[in-house]
Amino acid sequence: MLLQSVDWIIIAAFFVILLTIGYLASKNASRSAADFFVSGRSMPWWLLGVSMVATTFSCDTPNLVTDMVRQNGVAANWMWWAFLLTGMLTVFIYAKLWNRSKVLTDLEFYEIRYSGKTAAFLRGFRAIYLGFFFNVMVIASVSLAFIKIAAVMLGLSPAIALIIAAVVVVFYSGLGGLKSILYTDLFQFSMAMIGAFGAAWYVTTSPDVGGLQALLSHPDVSGKLSLIPDINQSDVFLSILIVPLAVQWWAAWYPGAEPGGGGYVAQRMLSAKSEKHAMGATLLFNFFHYALRPWPWIIVGLASLIVFPDIASLRTAFPNVPAQFIQHDFAYPAMLARYLPVGFLGLVVASLIAAFMSTVASQVNWGSSYLVNDFYARFLNKSATEKQKVLVGRISTVTLMFFSVLLALVLENALQAFQYMLMIGAGTGLIYILRWFWWRINAFTELTAMVAAGVFSLAFILTENLFLVHTGNGMVELGGITLSFTVWNIVKFIGVVAATSLAWIIVTYLTPPSSDETLQKFYTKIRPGGPGWKAVRAKALTMGIDLQKEDDLRWDVPTGILCMLLGCVAVYSILFSTGFFLYGKTVPALAFLSSGVIASFLLSRTWKKLKTR
Repeated sequence: MLLQSVDWIIIAAFFVILLTIGYLASKNASRSAADFFVSGRSMPWWLLGVSMVATTFSCDTPNLVTDMVRQNGVAANWMWWAFLLTGMLTVFIYAKLWNRSKVLTDLEFYEIRYSGKTAAFLRGFRAIYLGFFFNVMVIASVSLAFIKIAAVMLGLSPAIALIIAAVVVVFYSGLGGLKSILYTDLFQFSMAMIGAFGAAWYVTTSPDVGGLQALLSHPDVSGKLSLIPDINQSDVFLSILIVPLAVQWWAAWYPGAEPGGGGYVAQRMLSAKSEKHAMGATLLFNFFHYALRPWPWIIVGLASLIVFPDIASLRTAFPNVPAQFIQHDFAYPAMLARYLPVGFLGLVVASLIAAFMSTVASQVNWGSSYLVNDFYARFLNKSATEKQKVLVGRISTVTLMFFSVLLALVLENALQAFQYMLMIGAGTGLIYILRWFWWRINAFTELTAMVAAGVFSLAFILTENLFLVHTGNGMVELGGITLSFTVWNIVKFIGVVAATSLAWIIVTYLTPPSSDETLQKFYTKIRPGGPGWKAVRAKALTMGIDLQKEDDLRWDVPTGILCMLLGCVAVYSILFSTGFFLYGKTVPALAFLSSGVIASFLLSRTWKKLKTR
């Protein structure tokens, strides 16, 4: 076992501090469901922003980045960097709308935006689908990374490691609800960032790597440093850069990067004390998530290519770990185990445990909020007291953890889960963008998209498993047509997006819209404005109802889109500037830093023009 006594002391101290924070923050959490799930809608932007970024930083995240870097270089990170467009769109257009809605969960949105039994069914179905089944998949993928860390650094079997972690998570998240999670997230994020940067430094300065310059000049690494994929490798260029930037960010639903915001991100926007705080929190999240965190993980991933050039070398170095769990993503914990010194190893292990628990706690809390608010209290027990809702919330927390642990024991790698989740959400994203600003979107639209995405994804998966023939060298054959497996993955994703989008567009026009009463109430409450509601406003006038208010005369979505673009330029510029400084390329580093500063200045001026309450 790698850990020494001092390491175990540090880890034990971490648990004590974590549980203490969770307990102290738990006061008043049991008073109502609103206190338990959205912290009484009184949280400041900085705490919510840190919590968002802590939730997206799990122990599987560095593993996923390492997997991408080892297989396709630094540029492969565009598979998730592209989601910055979604994030900035949420900041400047949707954050204030979510906060303005005053719903308890984003699923409650369905019955203020849509009408009839279909809206109710949609809310209940998605509560089970997202709150349980999809949430279990997310938690299981995160737990898979923890299994690998525990096997390498703690010497624990997968089942024992997950049981211990699950008990701790269930304790503090079930005790204090979201408020406990927010404050423990603050502590855990600090720990995780110290661990990530420290780990990158120790790995880089190790004798086997020989420093940053030696790392970057190594023949196994130098070809993987480009921030943009090689355009001459058209398959890779399309799959890594073009598809994510052109299609994926708006077309796919993915936890933490939902177009228009949703899930635990929406939960925190709903918890903010004002619209300005909701926007500030989401902006802080996107800056930390994309500009601050990636490079320590990337550096460790690149260094792993020197020490463990392939999966076989990893399996040789760790013969006691089941081969099932040793894929490319295993290289991250393997590097930490090999190079971190006593004491700091304990700190890093604690930081990774912190990252794991932060994400899992948030997932089980918002998943539980769906099961309680949008299924139990809505359909099973409409007269449920606040204490009953909190109790059911705690029971569902335990249930989610139990099934997530079971699923985690059969998954193999983080990228596998990431790609699966992208597939089953493909083609649905545009609805979540349009439903706030186009009255014609209805409950049948969302039901169709959800079912179609699942059906078409399954069709492609079955085709791949039954009819796709791997001919070697990354090539496959289907129906007499030979193509690369990368191209097949593009065809698969675009195919699901196109088929799903066509299905829901057709259904939207073939089914009736929401009732006039529902549309008018929604417009009055949210004040979305814009040409997409022109027909609703005109019809209301014929009924003697004037929906247009004095402060609605200026539609600020175009200004929000400008802020979105400026925010993307600022964050990408800082991300690239950091990379070029690390590469020792001062001129492009300074150029990108300058563009980031200019974009940030323009953003600060433009943001002031947005209307908030």
